[in-house]
Amino acid sequence: MKQSENIVNDFNIEQFQHDLITWFEREQRILPWRQDQDPYKVWVSEIMLQQTRVDTVIPYFNRFVEHFPTVESLAHAEEDKVLKAWEGLGYYSRARNLQAAVKEVHEQYGGKVPNTPEEISKLKGVGPYTTGAILSIAYGVPEPAVDGNVMRVMSRILSIWDDIAKPKTRKLFEEIIRLIISKDNPSYFNQGLMELGATVCTPTSPSCLLCPVREHCRAFEQGVQAELPIKSKKKPPKPKQMAAVVLTNEKGEVLIHKRPNKGLLANLWEFPNVEVDLSIGSDKDQLKAFLWTDYRTNATLHQQFATIQHVFSHLVWNIAVYEGSIADDISESDTRKLVSIDELENYAFPVSHQNILKEYRLR
Repeated sequence: MKQSENIVNDFNIEQFQHDLITWFEREQRILPWRQDQDPYKVWVSEIMLQQTRVDTVIPYFNRFVEHFPTVESLAHAEEDKVLKAWEGLGYYSRARNLQAAVKEVHEQYGGKVPNTPEEISKLKGVGPYTTGAILSIAYGVPEPAVDGNVMRVMSRILSIWDDIAKPKTRKLFEEIIRLIISKDNPSYFNQGLMELGATVCTPTSPSCLLCPVREHCRAFEQGVQAELPIKSKKKPPKPKQMAAVVLTNEKGEVLIHKRPNKGLLANLWEFPNVEVDLSIGSDKDQLKAFLWTDYRTNATLHQQFATIQHVFSHLVWNIAVYEGSIADDISESDTRKLVSIDELENYAFPVSHQNILKEYRLR
């Protein structure tokens, strides 16, 4: 017998399905992507909800679907406008992958989001979780949608002590969900698990006395719900020292440039900046040298007006921010522009550089 089958061997699947779905029907939060079962909107919401809280996503989702209400509108949109609509959500590769996949849907599937695991899982940025979420919620296909939220809930309900940070454990949970998912209402089953993890079976201090499936929970019965799930810790993010400058010319225009089209924060705009090594000299001197090497401008750097810290999953930027001025002309291009302060609102910046601009306005 497989491990997954052994785990659910004496589990009352039908009653669990009933209790979970009945609770979800009664208690589900009113969320904009639940207003209909439009596969495109479900898809957009699920991509936005990766690594991001529901409360944060709601205004972004509303604004995004207002700008791009259909597959066709997003497929034909300029990437800069898509990134601007995504600005502040972070993990910008999600937006680029979403648009690339939507273009494929528009061109290959006539604008209709595929309804089979084989087709939808081939789209860029659509992994097993997103595949299961779209198929179950929008199309009623009994596919598992397993993320950290669901693994936490099910590790407690079924008292599973495998490390959820390991890929093989995710596979185990996918097998388990396949065995216990409601074939009649996979949409509410999967959404019920997600909702349970978000509102009741939370990472710390789960509200067990309010849980609609408490009678099925082995961890609660054993009194070990606070010890689950088991998750090994990641390495701490690596610190990186940076220096940046808000450079203005005699007209008051600000110099910005576009990041490369691949890698971290691809195709977003930012103020000139460089990684520095404080063991070989001041960040100000290294920034000035960088501006000469990369921009061929002999900038005058004034006082530092801010220190910005931005934490990524794998690194931390510590940015010393200066203001500066340039007297000579700088040649503009598709990736280098001089714009007015007001025009900066038309360009998509990463959060760290949005914060630089806020500090600059307040100085």
